[in-house]
Amino acid sequence: MKSITLNLAVNDIASTIKYYQENFDFELQMLVDESKTIFDTEIKKELNYIWAMIHKDNISIMLQSVESLKEDVGVFFDNIGASLTLYIDVENVDELYLKIKDKVSIYKEIDTTWYGQREFYIKDINGYILGFASKKT
Repeated sequence: MKSITLNLAVNDIASTIKYYQENFDFELQMLVDESKTIFDTEIKKELNYIWAMIHKDNISIMLQSVESLKEDVGVFFDNIGASLTLYIDVENVDELYLKIKDKVSIYKEIDTTWYGQREFYIKDINGYILGFASKKT
């Protein structure tokens, strides 16, 4: 495994970015609007963002609107707060999927996403959702 990135479900992308910038000096890396066609590096008030990446030092956090996360992964939580997925970047997601698919509880089958990742999700023994991904080759 190469890394783990937090993907936090949030009610409002812009407010959450502002909170992390003002309180913890995070920097905005990228935003995606609801059309999934506009990729920004600055917040534009007229757009409704569904996803963002913020970064500080060696920490990156993805922020995703509740609606967008439920659309991408499925409904696996009722309330946000402790509602997160662990999104784990691996070298070869297809190889890992074949290795563990019969040993774990598959939450979402392997697929290629609209954003170019091959990924699948499992539910661990404690009920946490873990996503494994690699770039489509």
